[in-house]
Amino acid sequence: MFKFLKDVVAGSGSGLKDFPYTIGEPHASAWGSWTHHRGASKDDGSPVSIFSLSGSNPQDRHMVAGRNGVKRLRTVRHPNILSFLHSTEAEVPDGPAIKHTIYIVTEPVTPLSEKIKELNLGGTQRDEYFAWGLHQISKAVSFLNNDCKLVHGNVCLASVVVTQTLDWKLHAFDVLSEFDANNEIAGSPMLQFEWLVGAQYKPLELTKSDWASIRKSPPWAIDSWGLGCLIHELFSGGKLSRTEDLRNIASIPKSLLPDYQKLLSSTPSRRMNPSKLIDNSEFFQNKLVETIQFMEVLNLKDSVEKDSFFRKLPNIAEQLPREIVLKKLLPVLASALEFGSAAAPALTVLLKMGSWLPADQFSTKVLPTIVKLFASNDRAIRVSLLQHIDQFGESLASQTVDEQVFPHVATGFSDTSSLLRELTLKSMLVLAPKLSQRTISGSLLKYLSKLQVDEEPAIRTNTTILLGNISTYMNDGTRKRVLINAFTVRALRDTFPPARAAGIMALSVTSSYYEMTEIATRILPNIVVLTFDPDSDVRTKAFQATDQFLQIAKQHHEKLNTGDNRAAEGTGVQLKPGNASLLGWAMSSITQKGKPSDHGPVSTANASNSQVSAPPSTTSATHSAPAAYAPAAASNSFDQTAPASASSSMDGWGELENGNQEENGSDNEGWDDVDPFEEKSPPSLLSNIQAAQKRPVVQPKQPSKFYISVVVHLYLKEGHMHLC
Repeated sequence: MFKFLKDVVAGSGSGLKDFPYTIGEPHASAWGSWTHHRGASKDDGSPVSIFSLSGSNPQDRHMVAGRNGVKRLRTVRHPNILSFLHSTEAEVPDGPAIKHTIYIVTEPVTPLSEKIKELNLGGTQRDEYFAWGLHQISKAVSFLNNDCKLVHGNVCLASVVVTQTLDWKLHAFDVLSEFDANNEIAGSPMLQFEWLVGAQYKPLELTKSDWASIRKSPPWAIDSWGLGCLIHELFSGGKLSRTEDLRNIASIPKSLLPDYQKLLSSTPSRRMNPSKLIDNSEFFQNKLVETIQFMEVLNLKDSVEKDSFFRKLPNIAEQLPREIVLKKLLPVLASALEFGSAAAPALTVLLKMGSWLPADQFSTKVLPTIVKLFASNDRAIRVSLLQHIDQFGESLASQTVDEQVFPHVATGFSDTSSLLRELTLKSMLVLAPKLSQRTISGSLLKYLSKLQVDEEPAIRTNTTILLGNISTYMNDGTRKRVLINAFTVRALRDTFPPARAAGIMALSVTSSYYEMTEIATRILPNIVVLTFDPDSDVRTKAFQATDQFLQIAKQHHEKLNTGDNRAAEGTGVQLKPGNASLLGWAMSSITQKGKPSDHGPVSTANASNSQVSAPPSTTSATHSAPAAYAPAAASNSFDQTAPASASSSMDGWGELENGNQEENGSDNEGWDDVDPFEEKSPPSLLSNIQAAQKRPVVQPKQPSKFYISVVVHLYLKEGHMHLC
């Protein structure tokens, strides 16, 4: 028999030499003669708990009882019973003597008495947490008594441990035995190791060793008494020293007192069944218990119940103990989101709880779940992720964004929902700094090229703004190919006034990237035309930009006169990443409805009379645009040009110079140098300006300084409308 028990205890180990765990410092308290150590796996360093029991010889009665505890813990499995991992028995040198030691390895836990002191809860929060813990231990005891017909025999404060998620678990199974009510030998002991139980924890029948009476009692009689002892120790704040102290009920909550008295009934048959305590106790009806219970059966709830629950949860979480929320609720919530049993509003709650964590814990406990959610097909989840990306985007690693997040986010650029396209666009302000040059040039800019001719005016406007903001993350070749074409050929010719204004602002804040030749021949001519735009805001910004670029031209002229060879370089103000004061989102939501031709006229040096109608907008009317960007009234004085269709093969920026042409094909979906708008006879008001722009730029013979001064003098004196 001894050999059999020893083989059971030995488990997969052959001795301490092969013990795959490192034994650490012991806790201050443990049940019975056991020592509770902290420990770690030698394989991956994961934390564990290691319980050890030593004896002078293998036949020591404590060792025999310990082997019973190992066998029971190994075979009895329940969510509220300590999880067994490994066990072994070894001979350990102790000076000149040899000690026989049993080791049990379990999930990492802390003695309940230590955890209570560590949490230091009080008032309602303490009672709610104790209610949740007692609820869990009652389920474990009910499982043993009612389902397994086993008697634990020593339920008390020392037999309860707490996991890393603050769950309570029952252990100390050395006394555990079958409830043999049908045993013909009624006088024989039913609990072989009942001598391990302290006298203060024994009910009267066990103190008298009245086994006949015990066998006639319900299976839960002894353990119900133990639950009463546990309740007393919890609320009195100290270890039970004698049985008579159980009569002191001053510290017991009023809502729990009737159940406490039933558990400690002097008549064994009248003691409360733990299952009834779970179902009927008023003490268990509180926010914490109800919240955790709901989340544990989340997959059984319908969508209406889930939606209602998660909308209330943020306020409830504020009232619960912070550590319990972070260590218990947050992991359950993260798991529910990963496996699809939680609704989209749960993401808001997850991020709120995550904001209470330190940065390093947020990266390990919240971010992995968020990254997995980007692959979700649930549109509501995707929208929620994009709406809150500013709360976690900075914490994402660049490699994770480039390889795992962006490929899923990018599907939103082509989504049929205008809201999802807009949110995807705005998310790039956070994600773009973490993307590689290959992804920016080979993928992102192609999506933006299509969005700049989107049917939604707000999306077109915000695409221009985004290009201005992320220009600092492009390489020189990409900037040279994309920016001027995107801002002048498209943005400045858009029928939507805020889009034209955004194009002007984008040119202004990216001025340092342009050569003087580009400023003089491509930028200034397109901006000057907008100084008589029908929209007041566009005109104002056009005048400001004209002044800025003329100042750059003047500085260039002065450098040429001084012989500075760097004069050809740009001298504008470079955009800083995230500088919202220079270039912010023009539209916080999509509001404009109708065809692009309804958005107001546009004046441009190369305006076309031909119009390309865009499909009607189907956006929500609940959003409102800033008043500054209200569409201008229609005017017959200017031709209106709608953006080219996104399906056109020639409406892009051209193949980008990033070495990815072969990989991405030559579909001409980038910004190219070809004007995508058809030419028709321009209005007479613009004909002279257009003709001048199309003439080749010829460097005239440099006149003398005296001649220049005379011309300027005459110009100022006679008030000519244009230079001679």
